[in-house]
Amino acid sequence: MQQFITGGQTRKELEAELFSMLQKTYGEMLQQVLEWLDEELAKQRDKKRYYLKDKRTVQMQTLFGEVEVRRNYYLDREKGVYTCLLDAFLGFDGAKGVSPLLEETAIELAVTGPSYRQAAEALKKIVGYAVMSHETIRQLVLQATVETHRPMERKRQVLFVEADGLYVKRQRSRRRGKEEKILAVHQGWKVHGKRVSLVGKRHYVHETKEPVWEGLELFLIEEYGYDPTRDWVVINGDGAAWITACRDYFGKRAFFQLDRFHVAREIRDCLKDHPRYRTIQKKLALFDEHGLLTELHSAVGTLGEEKKEKQLEGLIQRIESMPGCLSDYRKWLREKGIDTTGMRPMGSAEGTMHVFAKRVKDGRSWCEAGIQAFLHVMVAVKDGLTIQTRRGEIVIEEEKRETKRFTLVKKAVKNAGTKVVELVRGNIRYLQQSCGTPIYEVLKGLKGI
Repeated sequence: MQQFITGGQTRKELEAELFSMLQKTYGEMLQQVLEWLDEELAKQRDKKRYYLKDKRTVQMQTLFGEVEVRRNYYLDREKGVYTCLLDAFLGFDGAKGVSPLLEETAIELAVTGPSYRQAAEALKKIVGYAVMSHETIRQLVLQATVETHRPMERKRQVLFVEADGLYVKRQRSRRRGKEEKILAVHQGWKVHGKRVSLVGKRHYVHETKEPVWEGLELFLIEEYGYDPTRDWVVINGDGAAWITACRDYFGKRAFFQLDRFHVAREIRDCLKDHPRYRTIQKKLALFDEHGLLTELHSAVGTLGEEKKEKQLEGLIQRIESMPGCLSDYRKWLREKGIDTTGMRPMGSAEGTMHVFAKRVKDGRSWCEAGIQAFLHVMVAVKDGLTIQTRRGEIVIEEEKRETKRFTLVKKAVKNAGTKVVELVRGNIRYLQQSCGTPIYEVLKGLKGI
């Protein structure tokens, strides 16, 4: 095994020691931030309402390990109860001792990782000890409530919808499984160099007994300010009956596009070795629906396999039953007087569903309450919604709003930051090494943090 730097330590041993030192250093910094916040809250409190009784110590489980914090303990004269203003400020239940950020990390690992058990293992590696079991994380997800209403800023007159279904196995149920209807909504595309992101993306999981498109329309009205008499909807999905029903529900205000990924896959399954395969692919890529149907009809009876013939005939019938489903929606919008600059081909439904399927399928089966709670939390993490846990509030947002609360936290971090150099100095012995060594070059940057 490779030897590294000093004392015959291996790289792994050095990394473990370094991690421990950094964890301790930033744990002390966090303690300073929290205690400074507590003093500021004491100065700003309503002294007629909150009577300072004494100080209480709490052991807080954090991403930097266990941090001990002494904070003020008050009598709330108005409610007749004892409280800690710091706990309320942080959305933290001092009796449980788990920080909101640690809960947020556990929840994100649970919904983005392969399982609750692996989320617990990943959290253990981050923190350095087993802070939560997989069952604790599962209960955290089950007991969380999500604030689903978060109005989106209005961008344009067109909304884009990617619709697909996800079949999920059920536990202890007469039905072996059930299809979850999940729809991704966005307002267009934004280019960042070579990367492209979706603007104002949200997810709608249909759970009510009302028709799915009725539920989605209400979601669009509440979250995007959708006006059925003024706005347009472009919907992409496969040929499932519940998806194609959007044509009747929205009527002339919507354009339905048959998902090109599914069509391309069916064409490949039927015609991969056919001499006209490349030509057919080009027709699909050029949105030439008429030319594509002509080529598909010419291929009927030439495949030599009954199964492929039936599959091809079914594809042709499905396309012909929905005229325009493979044409370019941008042409349709331009005819309505809509500027289509920056609009791109639809087709992210399969990718969206793959993200959900990767976590909830893979041989797993769910109870009804378990899958519904999990989908709520997974959507909240993806969409930046507020999650209320049994211990406190977690806010997962793409952009933090500048508020009085956030400003106070920034002041606390700045105040603590002036003391970090003193915390670091002498605690990380490798900084005392001669310059030029790899570990010295890496760690000396910590001086300015």
